[in-house]
Amino acid sequence: MVVFMNDATYVMELKINGTAQEALEQIDTKNYAIPYQGTGLPVVKIGIAFSKETRTVNDWIIEK
Repeated sequence: MVVFMNDATYVMELKINGTAQEALEQIDTKNYAIPYQGTGLPVVKIGIAFSKETRTVNDWIIEK
């Protein structure tokens, strides 16, 4: 998921029953953030992990 805001571009990867670290690594290995790096705005990468059992966010990592 990519969200464009006035202050930054947020590139997010969501994982169900995975880890936030795995989500962040996928952003890097698949180069999801590269197309947005030349815009003049900071690119913030966010990995989010959801639990299938609790249906809530388990963990998240933000990398600026």
